[in-house]
Amino acid sequence: MGTRGGGLYVGRRVAAVGAALLLALLVTVLALAALYGRCRQEAATPPPSPRAPGPAAPPPPAPAASSVRRLPRHLLPLHYDLELWPRVRPGQTGPFAFTGQVNITVRCLQDTDTAVLHSAGLRIRGAAAVRGPRSEPGAAVEVAGLRQEEADEVAVLELRGRLRAGHRYVLQLGFQGRLEEDLDGLFLTRYTDRGQSRMFIASQMEPTYARRVYPCFDEPAMKATFNIRIIHDPSYVALSNMPAIDVSEVKDENGSLWTVTTFNTSLKMSTYLTAFVICDFDYVTRTERGNEIRIWARKEAVKNGYVDYALNITGPIFSFLEDILNVSYPLPKTDLVALPDFGAGGMENWGLMIFQEASLMNLPSDKFTSRKAMIALIVSHELGHQWFGNLVTMNWWNDLWLNEGLASYFEYLGATFVEPKLSLDKIFYAHVVQPVLREDSEIARSLSESEDKIKGSFSLMSLFDNITYSKGASITWMLSGFLTEKLFIRALTSYLKEFSFSNANQDDLWTHIQMVVDAQDEVQLPAPVKQIMDSWTCQNGFPVLTLNLTTGTIRQEQFFNKNNRKRTDSYNNTWIVPISWMRNGSSQPLTWLDKSSKMFPEMQVSESEHDWILLNVNLSGYYRVNYDQLNLKRLARLLENDPKAIPAVSRFQLIDDVFALADFGYVPIETALELTKYLAREDELFIWNVVLLNLIPDNLESTLKNHEVYPLLKVLFVKMLMLWKMTILLKCIWKNSWQQRAGWASKTVWTCHLNCMLSGGTTLSTKSPF
Repeated sequence: MGTRGGGLYVGRRVAAVGAALLLALLVTVLALAALYGRCRQEAATPPPSPRAPGPAAPPPPAPAASSVRRLPRHLLPLHYDLELWPRVRPGQTGPFAFTGQVNITVRCLQDTDTAVLHSAGLRIRGAAAVRGPRSEPGAAVEVAGLRQEEADEVAVLELRGRLRAGHRYVLQLGFQGRLEEDLDGLFLTRYTDRGQSRMFIASQMEPTYARRVYPCFDEPAMKATFNIRIIHDPSYVALSNMPAIDVSEVKDENGSLWTVTTFNTSLKMSTYLTAFVICDFDYVTRTERGNEIRIWARKEAVKNGYVDYALNITGPIFSFLEDILNVSYPLPKTDLVALPDFGAGGMENWGLMIFQEASLMNLPSDKFTSRKAMIALIVSHELGHQWFGNLVTMNWWNDLWLNEGLASYFEYLGATFVEPKLSLDKIFYAHVVQPVLREDSEIARSLSESEDKIKGSFSLMSLFDNITYSKGASITWMLSGFLTEKLFIRALTSYLKEFSFSNANQDDLWTHIQMVVDAQDEVQLPAPVKQIMDSWTCQNGFPVLTLNLTTGTIRQEQFFNKNNRKRTDSYNNTWIVPISWMRNGSSQPLTWLDKSSKMFPEMQVSESEHDWILLNVNLSGYYRVNYDQLNLKRLARLLENDPKAIPAVSRFQLIDDVFALADFGYVPIETALELTKYLAREDELFIWNVVLLNLIPDNLESTLKNHEVYPLLKVLFVKMLMLWKMTILLKCIWKNSWQQRAGWASKTVWTCHLNCMLSGGTTLSTKSPF
């Protein structure tokens, strides 16, 4: 056999093993993409059998409507007396319907001869009436007519007299509607339990589905209290926001017997938080600080212990949030219901949270798995809403991030509190910050929109996206970082107490943060809180900072795709940027960039190759960093010699930033690949994950056909296959020895990206056992 020419070679067996191991790691990444899309992407309509869990997802889009009509402010709802009667018996084949009666006590704020409220897809039964003023017993205002405007989803009561400002009246309407199997409003779903076909009825009101269940003032700022009564088949149990206080019987027009469940008066809340479940489930229960917690599910699931883990963590997360926020949970009970079919990962209804079944269930024999991690995250998110969204609600949907962004932030704090094995910073950056940075550079909308932009059902539903959830959480993380967690939590407590049972906008939050900042001398800000934070919430996108080490100059610009930029495009946004930084391994005081360009003499480096700068340490700010070639070479050399000299999250950030910069035309691809040369010494799985996500892009085929990039990738992968340490690492991963270090059992194949963020863990197979 002749001698081989120059170059790098591997034996067939070694190459095959290495390729298989690389493929295994890649499969993990791809499995994540399918199984762990962020909390609140639209869930596909599932079959009756349970689905694999996902993060708490936004509700599915509403049917198209011409506009989201704002109600006139003539009337303010104070209280609802609501009766719902789903006309459903076990085994009934349909069609299904429900009837109801609502009496709404309102205060008149301005004289008017019409009463306008929301109603969609309902038919008014009988004659509508207006009683009052309440100060005059027996008084009434005659209703001349009732007009339903389906396009605007409103009902208009035209009156022969006028409602007078300062007085209270009661609007009385009977109604009926269709009970569909569409997972919106009040819906019916069939499922199988113990081989028997069964049905349940449940609700999903957010954002504007309450008007499809009962006539109401369906806007988040129009809060009121509720007395709710549900009439249902005796074989079912009825649940709502508050505890049941009475169960009685009633006969219908045919003499058939029905059960009437009456609930205690609710706290003041928005219509989108009203909730109803009628089912024949079982439950498990425990009490935490006087809060009765019950988790309801199919009888078989409860018997097998599938919801025990969710029950065990719910109380401690409640207590954690109460303690950290210094605001008590105000309800006497909390029901969490696991539905076999639900259009979102979870819904935070006050006192009656509803979840996808698989979002609350796991095998009781498991120790710690990625499924448990997802359950902890989803439950923690919905519990966070009990304060951010339920207790204090945004004024209007344009500030939805005050609900979802803050709940998404506390989702990770709560989950890592009950599961300390979860690495908070790693999962937060890999699951929240990094994905939304990629998405935010392509989306032309700000985190907080002006109210007049929210027009039409499409634009309203489009707010339930990763910008609202993940960018909101990322901005909150950054805010907590430069304020310090102590001051941030103090401000949140002040904000929650001021606006309890009411509504707020983001300026209200800024005001309370400013109050806390002004009351101390420890943290000094370069500008008012509103000016700093509006630069992040009221502008599209985010900045990229470019550092010149020779001059110590940092320049900022909006991060955009230079490859696709048109000459007419304008990117003149400027942010007030907190810069955490490190020099030669030593942390430096926080500094600020409050203009488009600024010189920092302390960031000028010497000629020594050991003199280097690292910005945005541990990804504490919501931006990318572009270093000059001098610093990049020094960082690359440092990584090859001593990777641990740079914190793990910063290594993650360096790689993700440089590949994003290459993808958008800021630096050549060779610069990005230069930073990967050290990877033989990298033992953090979440960093390997981001490497493969960047090296194996969605458009892999076109990348491999790129004659400039392909040879570089080929050389890189051949070198990786030749690196013995890489092979050892991959074998170690394949054999789950990294899991054994944490003492966790491995049961089946990987199915969740969370494993890359854990110091160890297992997952369930892609086939749900539930």
